Amino acid sequence: MLKEKSYLSVSNLNSKIKNLMERDLDNLWVKGEISNFHLHPSSGHMYFTLKDNNGEIRCVMFRGSNQKIQFKPNNGAEVKIFGSVTIYEQRGQIQLKVNKMEPDGVGDLHLAYELLKKRLLDEGLFKEQYKKNIPKYPKSIGIITSGSSAAFQDIIKIIKRRSPQINIILRSVIVQGDKGAKSIVEGIEDFNKIGQVDTIILGRGGGSIEDLWCFNEEAVVRSIFKSSLPIISGIGHETDYTISDFVSDLRAATPSAAAELVSLARHDIIYSLKQIEFKISNSFMKIIENRMLKLDYLENRLSYLQPNKQIKIQSDGVVDMQKKLIKYIKAKHEDEKQNIDYLLKQLISLSPKEVLNRGYAIAFSPSGSILRSSDDAKTGDKLRIQTGDGSLIAKKIS
Repeated sequence: MLKEKSYLSVSNLNSKIKNLMERDLDNLWVKGEISNFHLHPSSGHMYFTLKDNNGEIRCVMFRGSNQKIQFKPNNGAEVKIFGSVTIYEQRGQIQLKVNKMEPDGVGDLHLAYELLKKRLLDEGLFKEQYKKNIPKYPKSIGIITSGSSAAFQDIIKIIKRRSPQINIILRSVIVQGDKGAKSIVEGIEDFNKIGQVDTIILGRGGGSIEDLWCFNEEAVVRSIFKSSLPIISGIGHETDYTISDFVSDLRAATPSAAAELVSLARHDIIYSLKQIEFKISNSFMKIIENRMLKLDYLENRLSYLQPNKQIKIQSDGVVDMQKKLIKYIKAKHEDEKQNIDYLLKQLISLSPKEVLNRGYAIAFSPSGSILRSSDDAKTGDKLRIQTGDGSLIAKKIS
């Protein structure tokens, strides 16, 4: 009798092929050029072909993996990918399941930086026509940085020293690592929703390109561009440039420099007021001089005609006009002087010491930080209370 033949179903065959490939072609690094790139709008999975001069293979990178890549893949990009060969059993299609993707070449982050920078430059995000003006005399400044950082302390110190009248609002964010970009975007959006500040400072101290990478993320850059509030970037050291610097409305070399740009010193404000006073006085003096020149011209002209009566009338009129002008100038000068004195008193009254002299006090925690809420101190903590003429020690009892 003939032995009965054994048959495999198509799905069983594909399953065996899959098991063989996943066993022998696992955890591979492959490099090539991306083509036919497609990002699925709902699932977030990436589908593309990886090719070189002699061949190609279909690839899939699931959403859980592609969210970790630090550049935007597109057709024509040369990449290195890490993954495993598998088969899509329903179609019998061999494909490479990608777990990691990096730009190909030396300096992967620098290449990703340049690729994104060029693409955004071509879109026009860095054009001067989109830059918003920075208020010269802001009333309130929003700070987006880590609340525990030295950069934040430097910003606070400089603004309080130069312009103590400015209100400062901190939006503490993560400024390094995978969660940094999302945190920074949320900070920018929060300030735009609340609308209680005139200008935003986006700041961080220096670091490597890896440390500052979240400021090169496309989401952060586009959030800065969309902001209705002007943003000053003060990121890293003087030689550090992030893509956020190019799209921000003003770039400062350091966080401290950003603080100086938004806080005009008090003596500079007084100087500006005096300049305004000088310009007003000078303008009125020019009016008087022009009137006098005209008077001289008329007197010389009339001297040839000898119309005594008309001369007397014109002369009396000019003298009367001169008196009115002088009276008006003196009154205007006095008004401007009173305005300047009022502004000076306002500036002085806004200083922290004057506030304390009016009966207010500042409570400091045992660590020396200012207590903004009773919840910031524990029962039994010894607190230092600063008044206008000294300080005293108190204990929180409840």
